Amino acid sequence: MKAMVCTKYGPPEVLQLREVETPTPKDNEVLIRIHATTVTSGDVRIRSSTYAAWFWLPGRIMYGLTRPRKTIPGNELAGEIETAGKDVTRFKEGDQVYGIIWDTSFGGANAEYICLAENEVAIKPVNMTYEEAAAVPIGGLTALVLLRKGNIQSGQKVLIFGASGSVGTFAVQLAKYFGAEVTGVCSTTNIEMVNSLGADKVVDYTKEDFTKGGQTYDIIFDTVMKTSFSRCKSSLKQKGLYLTVDWPLLEALWTSIVGRKKVVFGIAKRIEDLTFLRELVEAGKIRAVIDRCYPLEQIAEAHRYVEKGHKKGNVAITVNTITNPENTLSLRLETSSRSRKPSK
Repeated sequence: MKAMVCTKYGPPEVLQLREVETPTPKDNEVLIRIHATTVTSGDVRIRSSTYAAWFWLPGRIMYGLTRPRKTIPGNELAGEIETAGKDVTRFKEGDQVYGIIWDTSFGGANAEYICLAENEVAIKPVNMTYEEAAAVPIGGLTALVLLRKGNIQSGQKVLIFGASGSVGTFAVQLAKYFGAEVTGVCSTTNIEMVNSLGADKVVDYTKEDFTKGGQTYDIIFDTVMKTSFSRCKSSLKQKGLYLTVDWPLLEALWTSIVGRKKVVFGIAKRIEDLTFLRELVEAGKIRAVIDRCYPLEQIAEAHRYVEKGHKKGNVAITVNTITNPENTLSLRLETSSRSRKPSK
């Protein structure tokens, strides 16, 4: 099979398309023919080994000291089950699925095939293309889990910093679904898009500092690691929460001991949440934003684009081309006959 391989840290050029052995599923695994995957900011950081200064050594220990421990990038995917192991009960050959590889290093999704345990995949939303579905797991799950950890409630005021990114676009939609009053923070060029996702107000960070406007929020969610609890603290209500995709271990520990304003971070590994997101998609409550789509052969170019830090939503990768016109890339969100109202 074809796979994008990264055997050393460095610029996008270290990514090489190669022929590698097609994996064989274990008894509890499914073999998935991947139709679409993504390139995320996490993929870029691991490939280039560019982390925050404090995380450089832990990052190398986690992902490989001198070269990547795992050589095929990609942690989210959508495709079709080709073979199911004899102990698999939830899926069968031909099922259309999407999923996430929980491993925090390169997961192996930038390839034509992959073997995964059945608790890493769920049935794909019927009203999404493979490219759109592949873009849901990381951004969608991160936003969902953190908002739930923040105990989001209807009527609360929530600010999403980085509202035009992968996590941010899902966070805006999910916060609206949970009944919050949402303020999105993004650049001038993304205001219209963030408004279209349902934000009640959009702050252009190139013209306005939200921390100086005098407004306070129940939740401030930094989805892009570009702000800090200390900077946002004065903009939080008395019992406000600061959510972040970063790992601010010391701040989180300290705020858990003193003060009423807290730092919350982390992501849970529950496949039930992926099913919940599918239900929201099929009910027309959320959608994936696709900025650009590249073929597998052009992943290096996709990395270059993501590395610039200006992508809107997600960058998708088409792996195995689908001839069915229903699966051509489209940003339309259609209503499905299988739609049902999801529970919160």
